[in-house]
Amino acid sequence: MKIEIRHGFAEADRAEVARLYWQAFGPKLGRVLQPDGSALAFIGRVMRADHALVAYDEQGQVLGVAGFKSADGAFVGGKPGDLQAIYGWFGGQWRAALLNLLSRDLENVRFLMDGLFVRDDQRGLGVGSALLEAICAEAAQRGYAEVRLDVVDSNPRAKKLYERHGFRTVAVARLGLLRHLFGFVASAAMVRTVAKR
Repeated sequence: MKIEIRHGFAEADRAEVARLYWQAFGPKLGRVLQPDGSALAFIGRVMRADHALVAYDEQGQVLGVAGFKSADGAFVGGKPGDLQAIYGWFGGQWRAALLNLLSRDLENVRFLMDGLFVRDDQRGLGVGSALLEAICAEAAQRGYAEVRLDVVDSNPRAKKLYERHGFRTVAVARLGLLRHLFGFVASAAMVRTVAKR
């Protein structure tokens, strides 16, 4: 299978990318962003194509996405007003407060990957590997020496993929009592060195 990595996604693919994102991250974010229809509306509203590398097949079907964060924003970020537009004032307020607890700081030293997800029927076929290499190439092209990502302890398959691609754990953050809300106990910050261009 031929995999083409593109910067961004077509507007026609927005709903599919949102669906795949929710499928991948819904187990972690579900209690905060449910119901599903509202979650998909919020994700579709805030996703930024300019903060994504997207794997397509020869037929133009989305296979997977690697998002990233920059000083200009994140792949899936948004503002409190975006949450309020979907969930109402009160619903937007408490969701923003909880999601803020999971947000990653923007670094000036490392390029931050902001989520990687692959269609279920395409896992194990090299899509995740192609996206990881594309993220590392993007980091190098932007002048970064390292890429950082975070992976939750409930996703050992992803951690093994990252380790195979040269990422090493540099820190572990425990969630404490919030583990009951988000469904994981800890997340590992992993870093890989890349060659600057």
